[in-house]
Amino acid sequence: QVQLVESGGGLVQPGGSLRLSCAASGSIFSIGYMGWYRQAPGKERELVAAIAPRGGSTNYADSVKGRFTISRDNAKNTVYLQMNSLKPEDTAVYYCNAKVVTDGVYDYWGQGTQVTVSS
Repeated sequence: QVQLVESGGGLVQPGGSLRLSCAASGSIFSIGYMGWYRQAPGKERELVAAIAPRGGSTNYADSVKGRFTISRDNAKNTVYLQMNSLKPEDTAVYYCNAKVVTDGVYDYWGQGTQVTVSS
């Protein structure tokens, strides 16, 4: 059994910063791509950022480029999302995702963490 546990969400004023963390635990052989998605009320879930297994390659949604940074610590099976210059339109539930190798390759999701940007 593999679990992804997120932390770091909350309420922040426009222009502020938050750092999300997502730690994977369980019977893990290795972890491939990891990413962060978000879903705002009434909208579809969208990819925010993703990072390759060794961290050498990242990609971002156009709406967050230059403001958000994804990173990972493979020794801790953890992925981070540093969010700066937050805007009200960044308000959403943020989910982490990981491609985990156990006895096969499986897609796992965290439970979601709320990020609210409001004055």
